[in-house]
Amino acid sequence: MFFQSGGEDDVSDADAINELSPVAPPATKKRNRTRSIGVIVVLLLAIVALLSQGILHSLNYFETVDQVLAKRASFGTETMRLEGVVKSGSIVRTSTGASFYVTGSKGEVFVKSNGTPPQLFQDNIPVVVVGHFTTKTSMNFAGSQIMVKHTASYIEKNPNRVKAPNGSVR
Repeated sequence: MFFQSGGEDDVSDADAINELSPVAPPATKKRNRTRSIGVIVVLLLAIVALLSQGILHSLNYFETVDQVLAKRASFGTETMRLEGVVKSGSIVRTSTGASFYVTGSKGEVFVKSNGTPPQLFQDNIPVVVVGHFTTKTSMNFAGSQIMVKHTASYIEKNPNRVKAPNGSVR
């Protein structure tokens, strides 16, 4: 076999390889570093924004009857926690749960709840009901869980501490 040497180009490449003087680093390293820092900052800001939005949404524990009545159209049929006082004489126990009215200072909402109500569930106590409105415009609330705010023993030990949104004291 026969190889050609490549001529003068090979000689100049060999001279360049043998030269030992320091070479300045390419300018792209500083740009890459700045770009990396920028990407990290943007990612951190995105993570903080997502976490803060998640925390803010989880801090909304319930909507009162008055808040719902004032902005009924904006709630639609989304799942929420509705807070109010159980209207006296409105509880009807059913085979699937209970139906009753929760009141605020400006009105009331009919609730039909599926599932067993808590033992302390009774008239004239503040409750929070998890559920949704049956249609976008109805005032019928389909509940899936009833939460009683305080036990009877707590109320007995701390009279006048538990106040319902309508101003009544238990």
